[in-house]
Amino acid sequence: MALARADGIPDRFYSMTKQIEIERTIYYVQLEQQRSTPEITGWLEWFLDCLGRAISSAEKTHGSIMSKARLWNRINRIPINERQRLIINRMLEDDFRRKMNTSKYAKLVKCSKDTALRDIQYLTAQGIFVQNSGGGRSTSYRLTDEVT
Repeated sequence: MALARADGIPDRFYSMTKQIEIERTIYYVQLEQQRSTPEITGWLEWFLDCLGRAISSAEKTHGSIMSKARLWNRINRIPINERQRLIINRMLEDDFRRKMNTSKYAKLVKCSKDTALRDIQYLTAQGIFVQNSGGGRSTSYRLTDEVT
């Protein structure tokens, strides 16, 4: 609470709660160690390190959001269809493997492979997709390096 008040701003861009949840096991170990002694140096060191990790995590998230915003600013200057918009959004998800091929594209948006290929070629020509090395059946694409 003292840390939050010391900031002097109502909004935080980092989350100690989230970071403590991630480090829950260590947090409880630290609390238990603190219970047995009036010495708080170990607790403060851990807490400040945890705060540093929370801020680093927030910086990483902020960077990712800004990168995605720059990409969407670029994309919004050109006409794209709903299939393309859906695929780009899917590729921007954190758990997506960041590779796209015509078969996967066609399956995700429920279209023919020919339509998928045309959409991919258009996105590549517009500089939104970049073709990965390899060709033939293993041809795949990724989003431009602005967001990865």
